[in-house]
Amino acid sequence: MPAYVIARLREAAPHPEIAEYIERIPATFEPYGGRFLVHGTAHEVKEGAWPGHVVMIGFPGPAEARAWWDSPAYREIAPLRARHIDGDIILVEGVPDDYDPATTARALRACPPAG
Repeated sequence: MPAYVIARLREAAPHPEIAEYIERIPATFEPYGGRFLVHGTAHEVKEGAWPGHVVMIGFPGPAEARAWWDSPAYREIAPLRARHIDGDIILVEGVPDDYDPATTARALRACPPAG
């Protein structure tokens, strides 16, 4: 099952450390099968607010995503970003290829209504 690291990063003033981080990050996730799926591209807010930029890195599974996050190579460069850009970062598991949302709907229908 795939896993994704998703970041919502706030606007930041340009800084050489951010450029260095961007240059170095691909080498940190490549050993874990990671790759950029979204990297600061334009987004359109449909509900709520989503200021800043979106970054999404895909991995073969949650173990690889966690191993990348905890790797010495990534931990070494993470401060280059963190010193200059505030944001929220999550690791989320994907769904299997045969995922059927009807199964989730049936489980919800089986629960008593809240309230």
